[in-house]
Amino acid sequence: MSQVANCPTCGSKSKIKEVDGQTVYTAVQDEEAFKKIGQLKKAMEKFKAKSEALEIELNELKASL
Repeated sequence: MSQVANCPTCGSKSKIKEVDGQTVYTAVQDEEAFKKIGQLKKAMEKFKAKSEALEIELNELKASL
C-alpha cells in the first residue's frame, strides 16, 4: 500500500516515495480513488458470495442433524 502524506508545497494529499535520497510527492487523482473503490467493491462481492454459500451449507448441516 502506498504511503500518503500532505504535500508541503500545495497541502494536498499525495503519495510519497524516495528516489535517489529525495522525497517525491505525487498528487492522488480521482481516477486512482475510483479504481481503488472498484477493487474494494469486487472484493466485497466475492466475500459476500462466499459468506452466503457457507451460510447455506451451515443451514443444510444443521437440518441434517
